[in-house]
Amino acid sequence: MTAHEAHRSYDAVVVGAGHNGLVAAAYLARAGRSVLVLERLDRTGGAAVSSRPFAGVDARLSRYSYLVSLLPKKIVRDLGLDFRVRARTISSYTPVERSGRATGLLVGGGEKRTREAFARLTGSDREYEAWQRFYGMTGRVAERVFPTLTEPLPTREELRRRIDDEEAWRTLFEDPIGVAVEDRFADDLVRGVVLTDALIGTFADAHDPSLAQNRCFLYHVIGGGTGAWDVPVGGMGALTDALATAAREAGAVIATGHEAVRIDTDGRAAEVTYRSADGEAVVAARHVLVNASPQALAELTGDAPTAPAEGAQLKVNMLLKRLPRLRDDSVDPREAFSGTFHIAEGYEQLATAHAQAAAGRLPTAPPSEIYCHSLTDPTILGADLVEQGYQTLTLFGLHTPARLFERDNDSVREELLKSTLAQLDAHLAEPLADCLAVDADGRPCIEAKTPLDLERDLRLPGGNIFHRALAWPHAQEDTGRWGVETAHDNVLLCGAGAVRGGGVSGVPGHNAAMATLEATGE
Repeated sequence: MTAHEAHRSYDAVVVGAGHNGLVAAAYLARAGRSVLVLERLDRTGGAAVSSRPFAGVDARLSRYSYLVSLLPKKIVRDLGLDFRVRARTISSYTPVERSGRATGLLVGGGEKRTREAFARLTGSDREYEAWQRFYGMTGRVAERVFPTLTEPLPTREELRRRIDDEEAWRTLFEDPIGVAVEDRFADDLVRGVVLTDALIGTFADAHDPSLAQNRCFLYHVIGGGTGAWDVPVGGMGALTDALATAAREAGAVIATGHEAVRIDTDGRAAEVTYRSADGEAVVAARHVLVNASPQALAELTGDAPTAPAEGAQLKVNMLLKRLPRLRDDSVDPREAFSGTFHIAEGYEQLATAHAQAAAGRLPTAPPSEIYCHSLTDPTILGADLVEQGYQTLTLFGLHTPARLFERDNDSVREELLKSTLAQLDAHLAEPLADCLAVDADGRPCIEAKTPLDLERDLRLPGGNIFHRALAWPHAQEDTGRWGVETAHDNVLLCGAGAVRGGGVSGVPGHNAAMATLEATGE
């Protein structure tokens, strides 16, 4: 940013060039507003980035966030983004040992095949039919709720009327999700597969009275109006690169290496103080949109801090020379790993892991799930790696809250990674270690991130991938018209901590831009 630009007054200053900040900047610039984006890092993208984490290896991984469901097509169309997603042919595979033999549940590949998989596992069609009824219900809710995410917040009663299904409302919005899981399904493995969507990045029991697990479940099943989770072609960085291009082409100025340190406002005009290699400077703005956590917002404005909600996940990136063989030889590893591969996620296993972590201990059988981006989209790998059969694996561990790592992050990370991979190895016909690629220095291509690592790297409070507990997608006390409003009339929250935030969606960025345009007469 030039000295002249540094002293300009802008219609809007966006703090943070993560995907939501870039969405907001692109919308405002396309509406003719002058926009400055301040980003403390030397790159754009925030947690939605692609990078090459392994020295000398041409594998560009979605390093933090990796699947897309909540990004509305409306945003892609409105901003003219050169961005695509690709559907996975298999939804999930969950290995298990039953009656002394290795088997599993493969969901996907067509209705007939899925029905047969349920019957082999459970001995009847009952669980499959219950599955169809349950996800038929969530699908109808998704069709009605997802379009509201880019509209002004409905009231609770308006959303209830829009859903127009009292059983669905009670199941998702009033009773703990554990009630529905136990009432509808009998098989422990099937129950666990259903429950996992309520626990991604959320440390809660199936019957938690706070219903944090219900809110998490809701956002995981409404994406795109279908609940499908797709693979971003070219990796997650393809999205944020397209957003940065759209914002710049519309006229927004994006200044990386510029960290906002203070916001002063009287509700009508604001000044943002930032720090860069050239020292400290101030820029004026009519509106400030903060693409950071509510905790960071409070620090910038000098308001009373909000209590953070800790994260509870282990994130592991791997590159393999080949996919491992499975003990369940009835399924091709290329199919098993192309969807969500569930590990130690039976219903009772999840309950035990939560109870152990709540008592301050690492789970003895850490639950996790694995995704293989490169099976669906090999473009993230160099041509030579594709030819040799290399594949990526991303593992997302559950029920590992930040508090467990506070005594010694490095040693606890190592202990947890070892026990997590042991749970996977129990279902493999060969050790995962034998399949790991090595980097240019001869080190295994594997990296693990705890909640404390994510807090350090990305400033996620407590390592929480949603910035704070997810909120219901309807108006509540003090949520404002769009769910992005703050105590200051011209300062808006456009990060994951906004109402209807969380995940790679762009929704808070869109909504903050709409609120800004409304406030200025458009």
